[in-house]
Amino acid sequence: MTPDDMYQGARLSAAEAINSGMTTVHDWCHNIRSREFAERDIQALKDTGVRARFSYGWAQGQDDSEILKIADIEALHGDWKNHSNEGLISLGLGWRGMFRAGPLPENVYRTEAEAARRMGIPLTVHIQSRANPPRQIEAHAKAGLLGKDVQLVHAVWATPDEIKMVKDTGATISLATTSDMRIGFGLPPVSDFLAAGIPCGISVDTSALIGGSSVFGVMRNVRDAENARTLNEFKLTARRVLELGTIEGARSMGIDQQVGSLKPGKRADIITVTTRALNMGGFADPAHLLIGSALPENVDTVVIDGRILKRDGKLTALSGSEVVADARASLEAIRKRANWR
Repeated sequence: MTPDDMYQGARLSAAEAINSGMTTVHDWCHNIRSREFAERDIQALKDTGVRARFSYGWAQGQDDSEILKIADIEALHGDWKNHSNEGLISLGLGWRGMFRAGPLPENVYRTEAEAARRMGIPLTVHIQSRANPPRQIEAHAKAGLLGKDVQLVHAVWATPDEIKMVKDTGATISLATTSDMRIGFGLPPVSDFLAAGIPCGISVDTSALIGGSSVFGVMRNVRDAENARTLNEFKLTARRVLELGTIEGARSMGIDQQVGSLKPGKRADIITVTTRALNMGGFADPAHLLIGSALPENVDTVVIDGRILKRDGKLTALSGSEVVADARASLEAIRKRANWR
């Protein structure tokens, strides 16, 4: 991978997200091999115009005994005004937490978490996607590592008492149900999280794994999986899951004062969906129509921070065909360098 490959991959993913109706993405960037890798990824976000959080993560293959390059993160943070695209992009830490393939050394996970908190940037961590080791949330809570600045991704095997710990500490959850099903992690206890009053958003982890970034598809899978898990057709309603894709997602990211609902004073992040397509004629209720039927091609208009990025079903600031062609050329070059056939 080169820094330009990072750019092409991030631009492709962000453009697909916008096209499907997503106005905010969380760029969980964990292939940062130098400062330039991070900057090129951020540049891709800027060039697409998407609202985003860029969470600086470890490089693939990095040893878990090796601390992230804190100085690079601090340098980005100190110069963030030049990267934020006038406030559209914020900075976070894609944290490894206490566990990955096995436990991390305490000096690694504490040094990284303390650095993020010193800078005042939020942490996000993939946690308890597998049952082994168990009670990962409890371990983080007892170590004093959870808080309002922490977002937990997956949390599939959270126990009732761990759910209470998440609520008590103010942490939030990102539901990656589609990838959890795809890779065999299990099903998160969505209704239990919601009953506890924990802010929950939905996520794509990742486009390469699940095959695409359809905001409607991931919402539909959250609903269907939870209803199947609880053996109740009506456990998670279409309107409730629509909230997970809008205001609850904003709460999970800590940006609900800016976006997530249509209210005076909030930023203009808006999508419109056509009801004239053949697949959109089956429901009268808007929530059922969006969750049950909508596809990315039904998204007519996307507005982010007042700027129209899709109109009449076509991207306005980017050429979709050019984005795809550049990404394919990048991938082909990687294949050749790696002698991968």
